[in-house]
Amino acid sequence: MNLSKNAFFSLKTKALLILCLLVYGINFSQESETSEKAGVFTFETTEIDYGTIEQNADGERFFKFTNTGDAPIVISNAKGSCGCTVPTYTKNMIAPGEKGEIKVKYATNRIGKFSKTVTLTSNASEPTKILKIKGEVLKPEVEPAAN
Repeated sequence: MNLSKNAFFSLKTKALLILCLLVYGINFSQESETSEKAGVFTFETTEIDYGTIEQNADGERFFKFTNTGDAPIVISNAKGSCGCTVPTYTKNMIAPGEKGEIKVKYATNRIGKFSKTVTLTSNASEPTKILKIKGEVLKPEVEPAAN
């Protein structure tokens, strides 16, 4: 009778071990599928060239994008490379297939060439995305003095 109990216990232990491994394997499989889903920024362009513009001209431009991934994107931060470049962005979640935009305002009161960046931080497949702006603000022409 004792031998039979040990054999039964051994069989029960093996069955429990196999069951635990199966449950772990199925759970691990589901986690890896879930973790692969991510939002994907697809920008129309990642660089905006203002060209040559007049001093104090409208400095607002828009980076337009679509979430082409299979999970929502949440932008947690957008930071300009200096105080003259101010980005604004939606605080709402951007679902797969939805469009969004990042507004950038450059201080056009500064004369000369410029090249600046905006760094986005999000939960997208690429968690840090760099957007660029460049251009030149022209010095106003001085009219000749009338005699």
